[in-house]
Amino acid sequence: MADTPRLKERYGEQIRPRLVERFGYTNLWQAPRLVKVCVNMGVSEATDRFETLENAMDELSIITGQRPCITRAKRSIATFGLRQGQAIGCRVTLRGARMWEFLDRLLNIALPRIRDFRGLTRNSFDGRGNYTMGINDHLIFPELSYDEVEKTRGLSITIVTTAQADEEAAAFLEDLGLPLQSA
Repeated sequence: MADTPRLKERYGEQIRPRLVERFGYTNLWQAPRLVKVCVNMGVSEATDRFETLENAMDELSIITGQRPCITRAKRSIATFGLRQGQAIGCRVTLRGARMWEFLDRLLNIALPRIRDFRGLTRNSFDGRGNYTMGINDHLIFPELSYDEVEKTRGLSITIVTTAQADEEAAAFLEDLGLPLQSA
C-alpha cells in the first residue's frame, strides 16, 4: 500500500480540525477540501513547429508526474494566424495522491525559488473558493534541468476546492502553506 502524502496527512490531522473550529462547522465534511489541481501551459510556437509542443509536453510531464493532453484552438483567429483545431498548448488535471504531492512541491520548493517573491495576490480567487495563479518561468521546479529546456514558458495553476466562499478558501490554502499577501 502506498504512503499517504505528507501534506494530506497534515490536512487530516491539523488543518481540517482547525477549520471546523474556526468556521463553526457542524459536520467534519463541511470543511474545505481539495478537489483537483489544473496545470495549463500555452505554447504559441506550436502553430509553426510541433516539436516545440512535444518538448513542452515532456517538461510538463516531468513537473507534474502525469502525461499532459494537447489543447486545441476552439475557433479561428486570423490576427494570430490561428486555425480552429490547431494545437496551441497542453494541460494536466491532477487528483488524488499526485495532486497532494504536486501541491507540496509547489508550496515548499518551487514558489520560494521565484526571484523577488513577496507572496501571491489575494485577488485571484474566483468567488467560489477556487484559486488561480500564473507563473512566468517554469524553471522554478527543480525537476527540470536548465540545459535541457529550450525556452522558458509560463504556467497557469488552478487549485479547485470545495470551499463555499473566498474567505474559507483563503484560510484553507494559507493553512496548507500558500503564501498569500497580507490583506
